[in-house]
Amino acid sequence: MARETQRYQQIQQPRGPAPERAAGADSLLAGQAVSATGPVSAVGAVHAAEPGPEAGFAPAVEPASREKSTSAVVRDALGVGVAVGLSGFAFGVTAAGAGLSVWQACALSLLVFTGASQFALVGALAAGGNPFTAAAGAFFLGTRNAFYGLRLSGLLGFRAGTEPFAAHWVIDETSAVALVQPDRRSARLGFLVTGLTMYLLWNLTTLAGAMGAGALGDREAWGLDAAGPAVFVALLAPLLASAAERAVAGLAAGLLLVTLPLLPAGVPVLVAALAAPAVLCLEGRRARTRPTGDPDAGLKTRVQENGVQENGAREVDAR
Repeated sequence: MARETQRYQQIQQPRGPAPERAAGADSLLAGQAVSATGPVSAVGAVHAAEPGPEAGFAPAVEPASREKSTSAVVRDALGVGVAVGLSGFAFGVTAAGAGLSVWQACALSLLVFTGASQFALVGALAAGGNPFTAAAGAFFLGTRNAFYGLRLSGLLGFRAGTEPFAAHWVIDETSAVALVQPDRRSARLGFLVTGLTMYLLWNLTTLAGAMGAGALGDREAWGLDAAGPAVFVALLAPLLASAAERAVAGLAAGLLLVTLPLLPAGVPVLVAALAAPAVLCLEGRRARTRPTGDPDAGLKTRVQENGVQENGAREVDAR
């Protein structure tokens, strides 16, 4: 009886310490989790064990990387804002040469604030064009900013009360800086820094150019009459990425050269705008007439050519 009791106690006695059994159970559960979800690296296991936001802890953010990102956005925005904002001096001189007073030139920069439209307006007035025709050409050039606004509205996410004020800064440069940013915070920062820098510099240099136009004398002797078109071309040229865009620009330039001696000032700009629908029409017609064959025909041909070349190389090696 005593022997049976001793044997029963040996069977009921645990074979290892309790901590080791617990560790073995945890290992078994961990193995089951790994087999269910796939292999997990040691680094992933360490991160999984760290407390997350649901445990009341916010994830760590490296201040150095964030400051570097902010400084890079500000640097790029300031570079664009300063470079283009100084061109307001040329507009002030051009506006004064077109017969506008200092306050009229400054009012255009304060209220319109789109360089291409401003230069188009004063250029048409300087050539003796009808003010309504000049205003129509400037308005047509400014409509592109409405399409920028449609894209930036969702990206920047400003509140309804601030959107009308932000819309005044929607121009080529602010849109370009905002759209290349990786996230909303950087896009907002780039947009605001570029807009504020350009708005201040553009208006200050417009005032300086309009007031100093008389001291410069003949602006054509300084070549400032070509400053407006030169700035516009410099802003437009980097945007011509595709062949269709370059075709539109070339056709528009040709229409301007042909119609400038024949039509009143301001009208050639409207005629040149017909280049865009003309090129798009030709592109659409070319796409419709393009033969629709096997989409993989070109790939198959290249594969066959590579096979022929490999066979030829093998024959040469065999010889």
